[in-house]
Amino acid sequence: MSESTRYLLNESDLPRYWYNVLADSPVSLPPVLHPVTKEPVTPDFLSALFPMDLILQEVSTERYIEIPEEVREAYKLYRPTPLIRARRLEKALGTPAHIYYKYEGASPSGSHKSNTALAQAFYNKAAGTKALTTETGAGQWGSALSMACAFFDMELEVYMVKVSYNQKPYRRFLMETFGAKVFASPTNLTQAGRAILAQDPDSPGSLGIAISEAVEVAATSNGTKKYSLGSVLNHVLLHQTVIGEEALKQMDMAGEYPDVVIGCVGGGSNFGGIAYPFLRENLRNGQRTRLLAVEPTAAPSLTRGIYAFDFGDTAQMAPIVKMYTLGHSFIPPSIHAGGLRYHGMAPSICALYDAGLIEAVAVPQRATFEAAVLFARHEGIVPAPESAHAIRAAIDEALLARQQGEKRVILFNLSGHGNFDLTAYDAFNHGRLEDYQLPEEAIQSIRERLPQVPEQIGA
Repeated sequence: MSESTRYLLNESDLPRYWYNVLADSPVSLPPVLHPVTKEPVTPDFLSALFPMDLILQEVSTERYIEIPEEVREAYKLYRPTPLIRARRLEKALGTPAHIYYKYEGASPSGSHKSNTALAQAFYNKAAGTKALTTETGAGQWGSALSMACAFFDMELEVYMVKVSYNQKPYRRFLMETFGAKVFASPTNLTQAGRAILAQDPDSPGSLGIAISEAVEVAATSNGTKKYSLGSVLNHVLLHQTVIGEEALKQMDMAGEYPDVVIGCVGGGSNFGGIAYPFLRENLRNGQRTRLLAVEPTAAPSLTRGIYAFDFGDTAQMAPIVKMYTLGHSFIPPSIHAGGLRYHGMAPSICALYDAGLIEAVAVPQRATFEAAVLFARHEGIVPAPESAHAIRAAIDEALLARQQGEKRVILFNLSGHGNFDLTAYDAFNHGRLEDYQLPEEAIQSIRERLPQVPEQIGA
Protein backbone atom coordinates (compact mmCIF):
# COMPACT_ATOMS: atom_id res chain seq x y z
CA MET A 1 0.00 0.00 0.00
CA SER A 2 1.35 3.42 -1.01
CA GLU A 3 1.84 6.29 1.46
CA SER A 4 1.18 8.91 -1.22
CA THR A 5 -1.75 11.32 -1.19
CA ARG A 6 -2.06 12.08 -4.92
CA TYR A 7 -1.89 9.48 -7.66
CA LEU A 8 -1.07 11.02 -11.01
CA LEU A 9 -0.96 9.24 -14.35
CA ASN A 10 1.20 10.38 -17.22
CA GLU A 11 -0.29 11.84 -20.38
CA SER A 12 0.66 8.60 -22.12
CA ASP A 13 -1.69 6.75 -19.74
CA LEU A 14 -4.74 8.59 -21.08
CA PRO A 15 -7.24 5.91 -22.18
CA ARG A 16 -7.40 5.17 -25.90
CA TYR A 17 -10.81 3.49 -25.72
CA TRP A 18 -14.16 4.15 -24.10
CA TYR A 19 -15.76 1.14 -22.41
CA ASN A 20 -19.25 0.07 -23.45
CA VAL A 21 -21.04 -1.64 -20.56
CA LEU A 22 -23.69 -3.05 -22.93
CA ALA A 23 -21.11 -5.58 -24.14
CA ASP A 24 -20.96 -7.23 -20.71
CA SER A 25 -24.33 -6.43 -19.16
CA PRO A 26 -26.30 -9.59 -18.36
CA VAL A 27 -29.54 -7.65 -18.94
CA SER A 28 -30.65 -6.32 -22.31
CA LEU A 29 -32.07 -2.84 -22.62
CA PRO A 30 -35.70 -2.51 -23.75
CA PRO A 31 -36.16 -0.66 -27.07
CA VAL A 32 -36.23 3.12 -27.34
CA LEU A 33 -39.68 4.20 -28.57
CA HIS A 34 -40.90 6.97 -30.84
CA PRO A 35 -42.76 9.62 -28.79
CA VAL A 36 -45.76 9.62 -31.16
CA THR A 37 -46.06 6.13 -32.66
CA LYS A 38 -44.77 4.32 -29.51
CA GLU A 39 -42.90 1.96 -31.85
CA PRO A 40 -39.11 1.40 -31.72
CA VAL A 41 -37.30 4.44 -33.09
CA THR A 42 -35.50 4.36 -36.41
CA PRO A 43 -32.12 5.88 -37.23
CA ASP A 44 -33.97 8.40 -39.44
CA PHE A 45 -35.87 9.74 -36.43
CA LEU A 46 -32.73 10.00 -34.31
CA SER A 47 -30.76 11.61 -37.16
CA ALA A 48 -32.89 14.74 -36.84
CA LEU A 49 -31.27 15.22 -33.44
CA PHE A 50 -27.89 13.46 -33.51
CA PRO A 51 -25.05 12.79 -35.98
CA MET A 52 -24.81 9.21 -37.22
CA ASP A 53 -21.58 8.41 -35.34
CA LEU A 54 -23.32 9.07 -32.02
CA ILE A 55 -26.40 7.08 -33.09
CA LEU A 56 -24.14 4.12 -33.88
CA GLN A 57 -22.48 4.45 -30.48
CA GLU A 58 -25.91 4.59 -28.84
CA VAL A 59 -26.87 1.16 -30.17
CA SER A 60 -23.42 -0.46 -30.23
CA THR A 61 -22.61 -3.57 -28.23
CA GLU A 62 -18.88 -3.45 -28.98
CA ARG A 63 -16.90 -3.64 -25.75
CA TYR A 64 -14.42 -0.91 -26.63
CA ILE A 65 -14.81 2.09 -28.92
CA GLU A 66 -11.69 3.97 -29.96
CA ILE A 67 -11.39 7.58 -28.84
CA PRO A 68 -10.64 9.83 -31.84
CA GLU A 69 -7.21 11.39 -31.66
CA GLU A 70 -8.69 14.90 -31.89
CA VAL A 71 -10.72 14.18 -28.75
CA ARG A 72 -7.72 12.69 -26.93
CA GLU A 73 -5.70 15.80 -27.74
CA ALA A 74 -8.44 17.96 -26.21
CA TYR A 75 -8.62 15.64 -23.20
CA LYS A 76 -4.92 16.28 -22.59
CA LEU A 77 -5.76 19.80 -21.39
CA TYR A 78 -6.90 18.21 -18.12
CA ARG A 79 -6.68 14.43 -18.30
CA PRO A 80 -5.68 12.18 -16.72
CA THR A 81 -7.33 13.73 -13.65
CA PRO A 82 -5.90 13.06 -10.18
CA LEU A 83 -6.91 10.37 -7.74
CA ILE A 84 -6.53 11.69 -4.20
CA ARG A 85 -6.48 9.89 -0.85
CA ALA A 86 -8.58 11.92 1.59
CA ARG A 87 -6.22 11.38 4.50
CA ARG A 88 -7.23 14.50 6.41
CA LEU A 89 -10.89 13.58 6.16
CA GLU A 90 -10.14 10.04 7.32
CA LYS A 91 -8.36 11.44 10.39
CA ALA A 92 -11.23 13.82 11.16
CA LEU A 93 -13.71 10.94 11.00
CA GLY A 94 -11.54 8.63 13.08
CA THR A 95 -12.26 5.84 10.66
CA PRO A 96 -10.18 2.81 9.67
CA ALA A 97 -11.58 3.26 6.16
CA HIS A 98 -9.37 4.51 3.35
CA ILE A 99 -11.18 7.15 1.29
CA TYR A 100 -10.14 8.00 -2.27
CA TYR A 101 -11.71 10.43 -4.68
CA LYS A 102 -11.34 10.96 -8.40
CA TYR A 103 -11.28 14.72 -8.95
CA GLU A 104 -13.07 15.69 -12.17
CA GLY A 105 -13.23 19.35 -11.12
CA ALA A 106 -9.75 19.63 -12.60
CA SER A 107 -11.25 20.13 -16.06
CA PRO A 108 -11.36 23.69 -17.50
CA SER A 109 -15.16 23.75 -17.26
CA GLY A 110 -15.03 22.51 -13.68
CA SER A 111 -16.68 19.10 -13.98
CA HIS A 112 -16.74 15.67 -15.62
CA LYS A 113 -19.12 16.97 -18.31
CA SER A 114 -16.23 17.93 -20.60
CA ASN A 115 -15.54 14.23 -21.21
CA THR A 116 -18.64 13.84 -23.38
CA ALA A 117 -18.97 17.49 -24.46
CA LEU A 118 -15.68 17.32 -26.36
CA ALA A 119 -16.65 14.01 -27.95
CA GLN A 120 -20.12 15.17 -28.99
CA ALA A 121 -18.80 18.45 -30.37
CA PHE A 122 -16.16 16.57 -32.37
CA TYR A 123 -18.64 14.14 -33.95
CA ASN A 124 -21.09 16.92 -34.76
CA LYS A 125 -18.37 19.03 -36.36
CA ALA A 126 -17.21 16.04 -38.41
CA ALA A 127 -20.80 15.59 -39.64
CA GLY A 128 -21.00 19.21 -40.78
CA THR A 129 -23.16 20.50 -37.93
CA LYS A 130 -22.99 24.30 -37.57
CA ALA A 131 -24.95 24.78 -34.33
CA LEU A 132 -26.09 22.77 -31.31
CA THR A 133 -28.90 23.14 -28.80
CA THR A 134 -28.89 21.75 -25.28
CA GLU A 135 -30.32 22.00 -21.80
CA THR A 136 -28.47 22.49 -18.54
CA GLY A 137 -29.48 22.28 -14.91
CA ALA A 138 -26.88 23.78 -12.59
CA GLY A 139 -24.79 24.81 -15.58
CA GLN A 140 -21.93 22.30 -15.52
CA TRP A 141 -23.10 20.65 -18.74
CA GLY A 142 -23.80 23.95 -20.44
CA SER A 143 -20.36 25.23 -19.45
CA ALA A 144 -18.65 22.11 -20.76
CA LEU A 145 -20.50 22.11 -24.09
CA SER A 146 -19.93 25.86 -24.48
CA MET A 147 -16.20 25.26 -24.18
CA ALA A 148 -16.32 22.30 -26.56
CA CYS A 149 -18.28 24.26 -29.17
CA ALA A 150 -15.72 27.06 -28.92
CA PHE A 151 -12.95 24.51 -29.53
CA PHE A 152 -14.71 23.07 -32.59
CA ASP A 153 -16.10 26.38 -33.90
CA MET A 154 -19.84 25.78 -33.53
CA GLU A 155 -22.67 27.94 -32.25
CA LEU A 156 -24.59 26.85 -29.15
CA GLU A 157 -27.98 27.65 -27.60
CA VAL A 158 -28.37 26.64 -23.95
CA TYR A 159 -31.75 26.34 -22.22
CA MET A 160 -30.88 26.67 -18.54
CA VAL A 161 -33.40 25.66 -15.87
CA LYS A 162 -34.77 28.96 -14.55
CA VAL A 163 -34.16 28.31 -10.86
CA SER A 164 -30.49 27.57 -11.58
CA TYR A 165 -30.27 30.48 -14.05
CA ASN A 166 -31.18 32.73 -11.12
CA GLN A 167 -29.24 30.86 -8.42
CA LYS A 168 -26.01 30.47 -10.40
CA PRO A 169 -25.42 33.55 -12.59
CA TYR A 170 -21.68 32.95 -12.80
CA ARG A 171 -22.17 29.71 -14.71
CA ARG A 172 -24.23 31.68 -17.21
CA PHE A 173 -21.43 34.24 -17.45
CA LEU A 174 -18.96 31.41 -18.11
CA MET A 175 -21.12 29.96 -20.89
CA GLU A 176 -21.50 33.37 -22.50
CA THR A 177 -17.75 33.93 -22.26
CA PHE A 178 -17.24 30.73 -24.28
CA GLY A 179 -19.69 32.15 -26.86
CA ALA A 180 -22.99 30.43 -26.04
CA LYS A 181 -26.43 32.01 -25.97
CA VAL A 182 -28.15 31.18 -22.67
CA PHE A 183 -31.91 31.33 -22.00
CA ALA A 184 -33.83 30.84 -18.74
CA SER A 185 -36.16 27.86 -19.26
CA PRO A 186 -39.12 27.83 -19.64
CA THR A 187 -38.94 30.55 -22.29
CA ASN A 188 -41.39 32.22 -24.67
CA LEU A 189 -39.17 31.14 -27.57
CA THR A 190 -40.64 27.65 -27.96
CA GLN A 191 -44.06 26.07 -28.03
CA ALA A 192 -43.02 23.81 -25.14
CA GLY A 193 -41.91 26.77 -23.03
CA ARG A 194 -45.00 28.82 -23.77
CA ALA A 195 -47.26 25.93 -22.77
CA ILE A 196 -45.55 25.60 -19.39
CA LEU A 197 -45.69 29.36 -18.76
CA ALA A 198 -49.39 29.41 -19.62
CA GLN A 199 -49.97 26.85 -16.86
CA ASP A 200 -47.56 28.45 -14.37
CA PRO A 201 -46.05 31.86 -15.17
CA ASP A 202 -43.72 31.46 -12.18
CA SER A 203 -42.52 27.96 -13.09
CA PRO A 204 -39.00 27.32 -11.71
CA GLY A 205 -38.37 25.04 -14.67
CA SER A 206 -36.93 21.54 -14.71
CA LEU A 207 -34.48 19.53 -16.75
CA GLY A 208 -37.44 17.84 -18.44
CA ILE A 209 -38.78 21.21 -19.61
CA ALA A 210 -35.37 22.46 -20.72
CA ILE A 211 -34.83 19.26 -22.71
CA SER A 212 -38.19 19.82 -24.42
CA GLU A 213 -37.18 23.31 -25.50
CA ALA A 214 -33.76 22.28 -26.79
CA VAL A 215 -35.19 19.27 -28.65
CA GLU A 216 -37.94 21.40 -30.21
CA VAL A 217 -35.48 23.99 -31.50
CA ALA A 218 -33.26 21.32 -33.06
CA ALA A 219 -36.14 19.26 -34.48
CA THR A 220 -37.75 22.28 -36.16
CA SER A 221 -34.52 23.77 -37.55
CA ASN A 222 -34.70 21.96 -40.91
CA GLY A 223 -31.41 20.29 -40.15
CA THR A 224 -29.45 23.45 -39.36
CA LYS A 225 -29.10 22.53 -35.68
CA LYS A 226 -28.52 19.30 -33.78
CA TYR A 227 -29.30 18.47 -30.17
CA SER A 228 -26.74 17.48 -27.55
CA LEU A 229 -27.59 15.77 -24.25
CA GLY A 230 -25.35 15.79 -21.19
CA SER A 231 -26.53 12.59 -19.49
CA VAL A 232 -28.94 9.62 -19.64
CA LEU A 233 -28.11 8.21 -23.10
CA ASN A 234 -25.75 5.28 -23.68
CA HIS A 235 -23.22 7.23 -25.72
CA VAL A 236 -22.95 9.89 -23.02
CA LEU A 237 -22.15 7.35 -20.30
CA LEU A 238 -19.78 5.63 -22.74
CA HIS A 239 -17.67 8.79 -23.06
CA GLN A 240 -17.52 9.18 -19.29
CA THR A 241 -15.84 5.81 -18.75
CA VAL A 242 -12.44 7.46 -19.10
CA ILE A 243 -12.98 8.30 -15.40
CA GLY A 244 -13.22 4.71 -14.23
CA GLU A 245 -10.54 3.43 -16.60
CA GLU A 246 -8.06 5.93 -15.15
CA ALA A 247 -9.21 5.18 -11.60
CA LEU A 248 -8.49 1.47 -12.06
CA LYS A 249 -4.87 2.26 -12.92
CA GLN A 250 -4.58 4.76 -10.08
CA MET A 251 -6.00 2.39 -7.46
CA ASP A 252 -3.39 -0.09 -8.63
CA MET A 253 -0.74 2.60 -8.03
CA ALA A 254 -2.15 3.00 -4.51
CA GLY A 255 -1.89 -0.74 -3.94
CA GLU A 256 -5.56 -1.07 -3.03
CA TYR A 257 -8.85 -2.02 -4.63
CA PRO A 258 -12.17 -0.39 -3.69
CA ASP A 259 -14.78 -2.23 -1.67
CA VAL A 260 -17.33 0.36 -2.77
CA VAL A 261 -17.46 2.88 -5.65
CA ILE A 262 -19.80 5.84 -5.18
CA GLY A 263 -21.21 8.54 -7.46
CA CYS A 264 -24.12 10.94 -7.39
CA VAL A 265 -26.92 10.40 -9.91
CA GLY A 266 -29.30 12.76 -11.68
CA GLY A 267 -29.25 11.35 -15.20
CA GLY A 268 -26.38 9.00 -14.35
CA SER A 269 -23.38 10.05 -16.43
CA ASN A 270 -20.74 10.60 -13.76
CA PHE A 271 -21.82 7.51 -11.83
CA GLY A 272 -21.71 5.38 -14.96
CA GLY A 273 -18.37 6.92 -15.84
CA ILE A 274 -16.65 5.81 -12.66
CA ALA A 275 -18.69 2.68 -11.92
CA TYR A 276 -18.96 0.88 -15.25
CA PRO A 277 -15.27 -0.09 -15.60
CA PHE A 278 -15.45 -1.52 -12.06
CA LEU A 279 -18.66 -3.34 -12.98
CA ARG A 280 -16.76 -4.91 -15.88
CA GLU A 281 -14.20 -6.20 -13.37
CA ASN A 282 -17.04 -7.63 -11.28
CA LEU A 283 -18.66 -9.34 -14.26
CA ARG A 284 -15.55 -10.55 -16.09
CA ASN A 285 -12.85 -10.94 -13.46
CA GLY A 286 -14.65 -11.94 -10.29
CA GLN A 287 -14.27 -8.72 -8.29
CA ARG A 288 -17.02 -7.94 -5.77
CA THR A 289 -17.01 -4.16 -5.53
CA ARG A 290 -20.28 -2.56 -4.46
CA LEU A 291 -21.48 0.19 -6.79
CA LEU A 292 -23.53 2.84 -4.98
CA ALA A 293 -25.59 5.53 -6.74
CA VAL A 294 -26.61 8.50 -4.57
CA GLU A 295 -29.59 10.72 -5.34
CA PRO A 296 -31.43 13.53 -3.52
CA THR A 297 -34.56 12.78 -1.48
CA ALA A 298 -36.20 15.60 -3.48
CA ALA A 299 -35.85 13.68 -6.77
CA PRO A 300 -35.52 10.00 -5.80
CA SER A 301 -35.92 8.31 -9.19
CA LEU A 302 -34.15 5.05 -8.36
CA THR A 303 -35.17 4.63 -4.74
CA ARG A 304 -38.84 5.62 -5.04
CA GLY A 305 -39.64 5.86 -8.75
CA ILE A 306 -41.42 3.31 -10.94
CA TYR A 307 -39.56 1.20 -13.51
CA ALA A 308 -41.59 1.89 -16.62
CA PHE A 309 -41.57 3.42 -20.09
CA ASP A 310 -41.69 7.21 -19.93
CA PHE A 311 -40.85 10.28 -21.98
CA GLY A 312 -37.39 11.74 -21.51
CA ASP A 313 -38.82 15.26 -21.42
CA THR A 314 -41.85 17.18 -20.18
CA ALA A 315 -43.42 18.11 -23.54
CA GLN A 316 -43.31 14.51 -24.83
CA MET A 317 -41.03 15.30 -27.77
CA ALA A 318 -38.03 13.18 -26.77
CA PRO A 319 -37.96 9.40 -27.21
CA ILE A 320 -39.63 7.10 -24.68
CA VAL A 321 -37.29 4.88 -22.67
CA LYS A 322 -37.72 2.37 -19.88
CA MET A 323 -36.31 3.86 -16.71
CA TYR A 324 -37.01 4.49 -13.07
CA THR A 325 -39.17 7.59 -13.30
CA LEU A 326 -41.09 10.05 -11.17
CA GLY A 327 -43.21 10.95 -14.21
CA HIS A 328 -42.23 13.23 -17.08
CA SER A 329 -44.43 16.05 -15.75
CA PHE A 330 -42.70 15.97 -12.36
CA ILE A 331 -41.38 19.38 -11.28
CA PRO A 332 -38.85 18.77 -8.51
CA PRO A 333 -38.36 21.14 -5.58
CA SER A 334 -35.86 23.96 -6.16
CA ILE A 335 -32.91 22.28 -4.48
CA HIS A 336 -29.43 23.64 -5.10
CA ALA A 337 -28.19 20.44 -6.74
CA GLY A 338 -29.72 21.55 -10.03
CA GLY A 339 -27.99 18.83 -12.02
CA LEU A 340 -29.90 16.15 -10.09
CA ARG A 341 -33.39 17.61 -10.65
CA TYR A 342 -34.45 15.09 -13.30
CA HIS A 343 -37.49 12.84 -13.31
CA GLY A 344 -35.76 9.78 -14.76
CA MET A 345 -32.42 8.02 -15.03
CA ALA A 346 -30.11 6.47 -17.62
CA PRO A 347 -31.78 3.30 -18.96
CA SER A 348 -28.57 1.29 -18.58
CA ILE A 349 -28.28 2.23 -14.90
CA CYS A 350 -31.96 1.43 -14.38
CA ALA A 351 -31.65 -2.02 -15.94
CA LEU A 352 -28.58 -2.82 -13.85
CA TYR A 353 -30.26 -1.53 -10.70
CA ASP A 354 -33.36 -3.59 -11.43
CA ALA A 355 -31.09 -6.64 -11.80
CA GLY A 356 -29.44 -5.98 -8.43
CA LEU A 357 -26.01 -5.21 -9.87
CA ILE A 358 -25.85 -1.71 -8.41
CA GLU A 359 -27.25 -0.14 -5.24
CA ALA A 360 -28.92 3.21 -4.63
CA VAL A 361 -29.57 5.51 -1.69
CA ALA A 362 -31.26 8.91 -1.34
CA VAL A 363 -29.86 11.60 0.96
CA PRO A 364 -31.42 14.89 2.17
CA GLN A 365 -30.13 18.33 1.20
CA ARG A 366 -28.93 19.59 4.58
CA ALA A 367 -27.03 16.42 5.48
CA THR A 368 -25.45 16.60 2.04
CA PHE A 369 -24.22 20.14 2.63
CA GLU A 370 -22.97 19.19 6.11
CA ALA A 371 -20.80 16.57 4.43
CA ALA A 372 -19.68 19.05 1.76
CA VAL A 373 -18.56 21.61 4.35
CA LEU A 374 -16.76 18.95 6.40
CA PHE A 375 -14.97 17.80 3.25
CA ALA A 376 -14.04 21.36 2.26
CA ARG A 377 -12.62 22.16 5.69
CA HIS A 378 -10.34 19.12 5.64
CA GLU A 379 -9.57 18.55 1.95
CA GLY A 380 -9.64 22.16 0.73
CA ILE A 381 -12.05 21.67 -2.18
CA VAL A 382 -15.57 23.12 -2.11
CA PRO A 383 -17.55 20.47 -4.00
CA ALA A 384 -20.43 21.04 -6.38
CA PRO A 385 -23.75 20.39 -4.59
CA GLU A 386 -24.35 17.43 -6.90
CA SER A 387 -20.97 15.87 -6.07
CA ALA A 388 -21.61 16.46 -2.37
CA HIS A 389 -24.22 13.70 -2.47
CA ALA A 390 -21.42 11.21 -3.18
CA ILE A 391 -19.39 12.70 -0.33
CA ARG A 392 -22.32 12.24 2.05
CA ALA A 393 -22.54 8.56 1.16
CA ALA A 394 -18.76 8.09 1.34
CA ILE A 395 -18.67 9.61 4.83
CA ASP A 396 -21.57 7.39 5.90
CA GLU A 397 -19.67 4.35 4.63
CA ALA A 398 -16.56 5.47 6.53
CA LEU A 399 -18.54 6.00 9.74
CA LEU A 400 -20.08 2.56 9.37
CA ALA A 401 -16.58 1.10 9.00
CA ARG A 402 -15.60 2.85 12.25
CA GLN A 403 -18.68 1.51 14.01
CA GLN A 404 -17.98 -2.02 12.80
CA GLY A 405 -14.24 -1.72 13.43
CA GLU A 406 -13.26 -2.85 9.96
CA LYS A 407 -11.09 -1.49 7.20
CA ARG A 408 -12.97 -0.46 4.08
CA VAL A 409 -11.61 1.03 0.85
CA ILE A 410 -13.98 3.70 -0.47
CA LEU A 411 -13.73 5.41 -3.86
CA PHE A 412 -16.04 8.21 -4.91
CA ASN A 413 -16.23 10.52 -7.88
CA LEU A 414 -15.86 14.19 -7.01
CA SER A 415 -17.51 15.15 -10.26
CA GLY A 416 -17.03 18.92 -10.03
CA HIS A 417 -16.06 21.89 -7.89
CA GLY A 418 -18.57 24.26 -6.34
CA ASN A 419 -16.80 27.55 -6.95
CA PHE A 420 -19.83 28.85 -8.85
CA ASP A 421 -22.29 27.44 -6.29
CA LEU A 422 -21.39 29.61 -3.32
CA THR A 423 -24.89 31.07 -2.98
CA ALA A 424 -25.96 27.54 -2.03
CA TYR A 425 -23.26 27.41 0.62
CA ASP A 426 -24.29 30.86 1.83
CA ALA A 427 -27.84 29.57 2.26
CA PHE A 428 -26.57 26.55 4.20
CA ASN A 429 -24.16 28.56 6.34
CA HIS A 430 -26.95 30.91 7.40
CA GLY A 431 -29.59 28.26 8.06
CA ARG A 432 -31.76 28.95 5.03
CA LEU A 433 -31.46 25.53 3.42
CA GLU A 434 -34.45 23.19 3.68
CA ASP A 435 -34.87 19.46 3.29
CA TYR A 436 -37.41 18.13 0.82
CA GLN A 437 -39.07 14.74 1.06
CA LEU A 438 -41.20 13.79 -1.90
CA PRO A 439 -44.73 13.11 -0.56
CA GLU A 440 -46.13 9.62 -0.99
CA GLU A 441 -49.12 10.90 -2.97
CA ALA A 442 -46.73 12.16 -5.65
CA ILE A 443 -45.30 8.66 -5.96
CA GLN A 444 -48.73 7.04 -6.07
CA SER A 445 -49.83 9.26 -8.96
CA ILE A 446 -46.89 8.44 -11.23
CA ARG A 447 -48.63 5.65 -13.17
CA GLU A 448 -51.45 8.00 -14.15
CA ARG A 449 -48.94 10.12 -16.08
CA LEU A 450 -47.10 7.38 -17.95
CA PRO A 451 -47.52 6.84 -21.71
CA GLN A 452 -49.35 3.78 -22.95
CA VAL A 453 -47.01 1.55 -24.95
CA PRO A 454 -47.86 -1.54 -27.04
CA GLU A 455 -48.44 -4.56 -24.82
CA GLN A 456 -45.77 -6.68 -26.51
CA ILE A 457 -43.17 -3.97 -25.82
CA GLY A 458 -44.24 -3.07 -22.29
CA ALA A 459 -44.28 -6.67 -21.11
